[in-house]
Amino acid sequence: MNSDIGFVFALIGVAAVLMASNRVRYDLVALIVVLGLILGNILSVGEALSGFGSSVVILVAGLLIVGEMLQRTGVARSVGDLILKHGGTNETQLLILLMVSAGFLGSVMSSTAVVAIFIPIVLRIAAETGLDKSRLLLPMSYAALISGMLTLIATTPNLVVSDELVAQGYAALGFFSFFPIGVLILGVTIVYMLVLGRSQLGTKTTAAPVKRKRKSRAAAELWTAYNIQGEVYDFWVGGPVPLEDVRALKAKGVIFEARRRRARDRERETVLFRDGMELQRDDLVLVRGPKDVLEEIASRSDFTRRSAIGARAEDWQDSLGMADVMVHPEASILGKPPAQALAHETPELECLGILRSGEPISVDNSTVVQAGDRMLVLGPWDELEQLVEMPDDFVLLTYPKERENVVPMLSKFGVAIAILLGMVVLSALNIVPVTVAVLLAAIAAILFRTMSAEQAYASISLPTIVLIAGMLPLANALETTGGSAMIVDHLLSVVGEANPRVMMAALFLLTAALGLVLSNTASAVLVAPIAITAAEAIGVSPYPLAISVLIAASAAFSTPVSTPVVTLVVTPGGYAFSDFLKLGVPLTLVVGLVTVVVTPFLFPY
Repeated sequence: MNSDIGFVFALIGVAAVLMASNRVRYDLVALIVVLGLILGNILSVGEALSGFGSSVVILVAGLLIVGEMLQRTGVARSVGDLILKHGGTNETQLLILLMVSAGFLGSVMSSTAVVAIFIPIVLRIAAETGLDKSRLLLPMSYAALISGMLTLIATTPNLVVSDELVAQGYAALGFFSFFPIGVLILGVTIVYMLVLGRSQLGTKTTAAPVKRKRKSRAAAELWTAYNIQGEVYDFWVGGPVPLEDVRALKAKGVIFEARRRRARDRERETVLFRDGMELQRDDLVLVRGPKDVLEEIASRSDFTRRSAIGARAEDWQDSLGMADVMVHPEASILGKPPAQALAHETPELECLGILRSGEPISVDNSTVVQAGDRMLVLGPWDELEQLVEMPDDFVLLTYPKERENVVPMLSKFGVAIAILLGMVVLSALNIVPVTVAVLLAAIAAILFRTMSAEQAYASISLPTIVLIAGMLPLANALETTGGSAMIVDHLLSVVGEANPRVMMAALFLLTAALGLVLSNTASAVLVAPIAITAAEAIGVSPYPLAISVLIAASAAFSTPVSTPVVTLVVTPGGYAFSDFLKLGVPLTLVVGLVTVVVTPFLFPY
């Protein structure tokens, strides 16, 4: 082994350690890899940065826009509503519907986004049926992972493997090339969960089913769960209130939450109350604080309390709402104060309280947001919707049941369905290359106003793009230094050349093992060229070996840190690390067995 090969292996090891530590952002690790390849004189500057011009990167950016379109127009969420409608209270039936829906929806949009959408759906199902949420959430996330095995565009590793085949002179994989294998694996996983998996997760029921008409917790229940102090009343303002009086009341513990004022068009406009705002005659103000101080306000001539029993929520719910959200484990706002975390994109929102490890904590000037925190957020519905549409930072757990009275905007639902079907047809029938079909769909999403151009650009996750572009040159580095050939030689010395299925199994295990410490994209980048070289060395078609790598890259079942797709369900499901080992390791072996046995029938040697 020469020094260049040793350097590349050492760089891969450093990247693996940094990613496994979960202390350094994956995109930053990718940039470290790029710099390492340049400073180590392994690749030129142009070669090390070539990943940023890769068609894979452009394709992923387009798919992120399409996924955002499906979220904004309610297409993805409507799938969950159908499950709630048709699933009944039978756990087996619900589990099958959830896994099939998550699997197929994830085949045309981000599987991470699918899980983020389905978490509140599963929580609603558990609340309505009395079923244990832990027996539903993890199987659902596993199905979302398996969605990556269904279509070419379902996950980035698929695109990486197909692109590597093209780079080595072979034909690209088709849109549905490995669909039968993925469907079979999804079916086997559903059976596995029904027969063995769910028995390892919680109990069959946790409470008596509740009536279906109650679909979520009331705002008052969320208020109590977060241990929000003080009572809430609304007051009519009888005349101008000096700013000094407002600040004096705030010093006594009063919090002015929102103000409603009649605008020029005679409609009342509701805004969150900010320091320095005025109170004028005929304003309606929502106030929280100690009861004795609120009684003092009620006794003033310039305030009139509307009700003796608290605020009339129905008069605020058309424009002001709450959301119970969880902080994404890879959020960009980690370490920031709650107000700052919300202010950049949604300045009209306020954090009312935080639950950390299930317990309410005191929120003050020293409080910062941590991964897995639950936040109760107050603000206008449009900004709450905007917050929920930031899946890289926040995951919606539930809206209060009052949200049901607010009509969502679904006017572009049919347009989004048409754009999605057009993209799939163009790709599946090879009318245009997959990259062109996805870009056409992304442009159509803007032209038909399912989102603005600014919203489309905002939906492109820059950390994801940097991660992919930064890791792609590693494969080139392994190839040019002879590292790939050395790995293939070692594999051949261990497994021999007699049975290609043994080589497939070895590559599957290698990819799955790397996936425990690297991202699945990085694993595919490293092993795909090795698989093709190994196929050429033993004189067989590279496709069955490449498919084995592709499937293994999506089989990240064994730990909760391998991919955000499973990380997202840890907190709401209350899972321990051992839960993933008990279910994930056997499932990975089962998926590997199915892959090795079935793939050669579709992709002959």
